Amino acid sequence: MTTQKKILLGMLVFIPLAIAAEWFKFPSTLTFVFAALGIVPLAALIAESTEEIADVIGPTFGGLLNATFGNLTEMVVSIVALRSGLIEVVKASILGAIIANMLLGLGLAMLLGGLKFKEQVFEPKIARLNASALLLALLVLLTPSAIQFTSVGLTGSTIQEFSVVASILLLVFYGFSVFFSAKFPLTSTSAEIIEEVLEKEKKEHHDSKDTIKQVATLLGCTVVLVFVSEILVGSLEETVKVFHLTELFTGVILLPLFGGFVEYLTCISSSLKNQMELSVSVAIGSTLQIVLLITPILVLISPLFNQHLTLEFNLFGMFAAGAAVIVTNSISSDGQSNWLEGLLLLILYAVLGVAFYLHP
Repeated sequence: MTTQKKILLGMLVFIPLAIAAEWFKFPSTLTFVFAALGIVPLAALIAESTEEIADVIGPTFGGLLNATFGNLTEMVVSIVALRSGLIEVVKASILGAIIANMLLGLGLAMLLGGLKFKEQVFEPKIARLNASALLLALLVLLTPSAIQFTSVGLTGSTIQEFSVVASILLLVFYGFSVFFSAKFPLTSTSAEIIEEVLEKEKKEHHDSKDTIKQVATLLGCTVVLVFVSEILVGSLEETVKVFHLTELFTGVILLPLFGGFVEYLTCISSSLKNQMELSVSVAIGSTLQIVLLITPILVLISPLFNQHLTLEFNLFGMFAAGAAVIVTNSISSDGQSNWLEGLLLLILYAVLGVAFYLHP
């Protein structure tokens, strides 16, 4: 068992601590910290179980399974927050996931991998294809704000109607992208590349797979994740008030740190093994799933909770997400990376983080 896995399993202790903190009415800030740290190992177990099951059922359905459960943690937390009426936090967390994946996760991977190997290479075709899909998604997310800004007397129902139609189209595009990835592996997204790497590692270390155990782990962790997310969201508002944080900063900076922690570790560990293509695919593929799959689903199911989530986002948040995507696309377009490019991404993330903290 690796040191990383031992640490993640050790963090499971925060789950009962979060439950105890909720039950005995501990300070909300302490409850929030326990719940947030408890989500990290759950996300790791869900990711591991998903990969094990995907390895058994084959590349096509395995890729679909990875695509579906790749960002289960973010989806569950967002649904719980949406049900609690924290619409602005949900919107901010969507933008925050984009920014953190592009700048923090990939930045750390390029920096640490570059320091060890000086220069690393990856498939530029994959980066360009995913870059086009990301730009498409960002333009769709920017359209409601553009409509609102350029129209007079526009009603909220118009933005809602546009958001529903756009969400359906994004889901359709995502479905075709998954099909395209399965059909043409050379232009695959993170699901297939991750599968190839993990398959090689598993052949070296494992002779058999306990599929039933992995399915049970996946289902069990999902149930616990829902419960812990309830605790996290329930303590969120009071924590924000105590530290005088805005919903924008909380959603963009804080929540993605816990929800995407495992993906950041994957990016880093892969780059340190000189598997930069995997790091790029995890970061960009995860972002695509959030924008093309999770966001449309949240928009479409929001009426079930008597909420109306639209695709109209904070303009500064959209600027930051757009900057993250454009800079990352520029850096990754040549299929090469080094530590200086990683440092550039991290500095941009730090600058945006300070800006969100100071944003009223």
